[in-house]
Amino acid sequence: MAQLLRGKVSIDPRFKHVRPTVYALSRVNFSGFTYNGNNNSNKGGHRRQNFYYQEFLRGPKFGGYQYYQSSRGYGMLVGRVLRGVLKLRYLVLGGAIGGGVTMNKRYEEWKDGLPDMKWLEEVFPDNEKWGQFTRNLLAMKDSVKDSIEIDPRLKQLSENKMNEFREWFDKRLDNAIEAAETQQNPQIETTKEELRSKNTVNAKSLSAEDSRRRVDTLQSQVDALQTEIMNVQLKYQREIEKLEKENRDLRQQYLILKTNRKQPQKKRIKKSLIDMYSEVLDQLSGYDTSYSTADHLPRVVVVGDQSSGKTSVLEAIAQARIFPRGSGEMMTRAPVKVTLSEGPYHVAQFRDSEREYDLTRETDLAELRRDVEIRMRNSVRGGKTVSMDVISMTVKGPGLQRMVLVDLPGIISTQTVDMAADTKESIKHMTEHYMSNPNAIILCIQDGSVDAERSNVTDLVSQCDPLGKRTIFVLTKVDMAEDLADPNRIRKILSGKLFPMKALGYFAVVTGRGRKDDSIETIREYEEKFFKNSKLFQSGVTMSHQVTTRNLSLAVADRFWKMVRETIEQQADAFKATRFNLETEWKNNFPRLRESGRDELFEKAKGEVLDEVVNLSQVSAKKWEELLNDKLWEKLSNYVFENVYLPAAQSGSTNSFNTMVDIKLRQWAEQALPAKSVEAGWEALQKEFQHLMEAARKTPDHDDLYDNLKSAVIDEAIRRHSWEDKAIDMLRVIQLNTLEDRSVHDKHEWDQAVRFFETSVKEKLEHTEQTISEMFGPTTTQKWLHWRSSTDEQNKRKYVKGELDKILTSDTKHSPTLSYDELTTVRKNLQRNNVEVETDYIRETWYPIYRRHFLKQSLNRAYDCRKAYYLYTQQGTDCEINCSDVVLFWRIQQVIKVTANALRQQVINREARRLDKEIKEVLDEYSEDDEKKLQLLTGKRVTLAEELIRVRHIQEKLEEFINALNQEK
Repeated sequence: MAQLLRGKVSIDPRFKHVRPTVYALSRVNFSGFTYNGNNNSNKGGHRRQNFYYQEFLRGPKFGGYQYYQSSRGYGMLVGRVLRGVLKLRYLVLGGAIGGGVTMNKRYEEWKDGLPDMKWLEEVFPDNEKWGQFTRNLLAMKDSVKDSIEIDPRLKQLSENKMNEFREWFDKRLDNAIEAAETQQNPQIETTKEELRSKNTVNAKSLSAEDSRRRVDTLQSQVDALQTEIMNVQLKYQREIEKLEKENRDLRQQYLILKTNRKQPQKKRIKKSLIDMYSEVLDQLSGYDTSYSTADHLPRVVVVGDQSSGKTSVLEAIAQARIFPRGSGEMMTRAPVKVTLSEGPYHVAQFRDSEREYDLTRETDLAELRRDVEIRMRNSVRGGKTVSMDVISMTVKGPGLQRMVLVDLPGIISTQTVDMAADTKESIKHMTEHYMSNPNAIILCIQDGSVDAERSNVTDLVSQCDPLGKRTIFVLTKVDMAEDLADPNRIRKILSGKLFPMKALGYFAVVTGRGRKDDSIETIREYEEKFFKNSKLFQSGVTMSHQVTTRNLSLAVADRFWKMVRETIEQQADAFKATRFNLETEWKNNFPRLRESGRDELFEKAKGEVLDEVVNLSQVSAKKWEELLNDKLWEKLSNYVFENVYLPAAQSGSTNSFNTMVDIKLRQWAEQALPAKSVEAGWEALQKEFQHLMEAARKTPDHDDLYDNLKSAVIDEAIRRHSWEDKAIDMLRVIQLNTLEDRSVHDKHEWDQAVRFFETSVKEKLEHTEQTISEMFGPTTTQKWLHWRSSTDEQNKRKYVKGELDKILTSDTKHSPTLSYDELTTVRKNLQRNNVEVETDYIRETWYPIYRRHFLKQSLNRAYDCRKAYYLYTQQGTDCEINCSDVVLFWRIQQVIKVTANALRQQVINREARRLDKEIKEVLDEYSEDDEKKLQLLTGKRVTLAEELIRVRHIQEKLEEFINALNQEK
């Protein structure tokens, strides 16, 4: 049986070495570079170590074939096979082949979590018996395998018995696992109860304040996400409308080109009277001027308490459910101006959009309500709940009365926690602002299903229109009030005897049955049926002309047009006088300039910015390389001196110098140098572009008005711009190859390297001299000529400097650090002069002194190496004059040259064009953002021109409307 069991899990001998080898290779370290077995790429350019690593990964040969474990996929496949085989061995046959220890341990772990597993003790004997049984079987097999031939029938019978045993064991194991999952474990249940009780205690321990704070935080996050989603939706909607318009224009141009005819002039469509009037109101919306030309044109202002039925009345007049609604939630957050006019099709359209919504289709109605909600939420900014921004839409349809209505947010009595602190006052102020127009028709909505004393709107209306010359009172939800209210009380309301306010007319309407899905047709039929069968109507409480939304709309439209005809001439005269005043002021202040609005000024500034971007392509290659060379050395010089040159030069020997330089340069080129080079290239591009902009500002025809806009656009484009990622990899290869060259090619390059070395050392020496001057105070000459004196601290430093100068004088090749004996000697010498200093103080003073000493020695070597080129070519590193410094700076110079050349090609071929594209994108975004234009184009010239253009346009629209109105008479 053991032989049979062994055959079931036999492992191919070629794979027995895999598991220990894979484990051993999972953590291999070559010279400080660790490979974890999960990445076979050449990290950090360690190609040499990777080569050794790949060689080590080659496995032994079996039968003439060589297996490689360096392939990750092959190793993972072998790992999966081994995992499955080993798992099967441990679960089923571990005790029979490998001993019962492992199986017994696994059994003990399972027993703790399984209910009543005593039956397994009958199946598995103890470990000692299993081991003895296994050894006996193996001994018996070895002793009889050559002498006893087993009958094939018995062998087949043994295999059948083994299969039966395996099936039986698998079944019992599945039953045990299922029992463990389904039955309750008392210990587990006890633990669950304990955790549940602890959670309950912790929850109780939380204060109400903490809970409320967490809820507020979550709610604010949800609101922020909703606002962001709606802003994105609105942005996409505008983009879609813009693309649709461009598509129509392109299609029209295509048809013109296809027919090879001249473009026909667009036929001027005659606008309706109400549309012309609505355009005038749109122009007047938010108009404000120092000339006190107020907007006194009539419009119907719909006011009322929250949830009193304002929006439902407006929808009934418009014959479409066009507004979003919520259960008790404030939905109207901004004024909505609705222009009603008669037309063949029932459609709606926003003022700033060309899309038409078919109000006979439920899908278009749903989209219209969603877009209204998006616009409302988008108009609310800065944590506010309501906004003064007007949302304008036009509704056309058969049988609609011509008028302009403004739906305002409902007046509230109490603010909720999710509202801004000034919401109540903001709504009140907004309502008073619209009702204060002496020609505004106030449509006062009162909820008939609640007590009249709870109304807030009637007091506001009576204050704005105490005589009731322009107020129309509307009692809503009369169907709900019929059974609740006293008929005499309703009679008093509709006769104007209950409220102190006065009105031109009183109406009772029914605007729904409380069902959101009811159509306007259904609501209208329900309203007519209610008033036909109502006890209030039959008993004479209401007159026939005082009921139904239809009679209300006729009365409102009639009063609206009467007030329009009475006031339009006065409004036109007022704007005519304002226009004259503004034109006179413009001529006196800007006599030689044409008045240009912000849009026109923005387009002019846009053209100038794009012209400067084009000038980038006119910059010569030589200038680019000079600029890039300077910027690269500015970015790299500090690293070259502090991290490469000084540590290597202070090592003490030429061989150590070259070794340290090679190591540090290679590490630098593999890690920081490419990124720093790209950074230098990007700064050079910015510098040159800003230089072109500054040059343009100095031209005679430059206009300072555009400077803020140009700077903002360029700064935003530069902030967005990023160098191409592949440029770093390309630079790394070029720089590594360049640094491998250690031989100066000719005398000209040698002289350039010497000059480069001298200049760099002189710059560092000058900076060190400034540090020393600040540390030790003025010299004797400076004291006498410039009347300067030293501080006590500087005098103390001078004492230390005197002792340190003695050390350098006695040993000109002193190491960079002071020994302990030298520090002790300096301190004792200073103590003789009554100067007490610490060891760190001496070291701090030593650093600039030794640095200046070393830089002077380097400068002397540079002078010696000027004419040592031929000696260097003949003797190499054994040259009598040590010129390794010059060779180092020649290598740095070559790297800078090839990097500047590569960056110059990238700038000219790629980056300048990408920057041009990003500037165009920023300009396109700003062109659609009126707030940006208002923020960046400022000054009296702009504001006066904007106001003059607007007043002129309004006055022309008023005259056009008056002519059409007179023709209609």
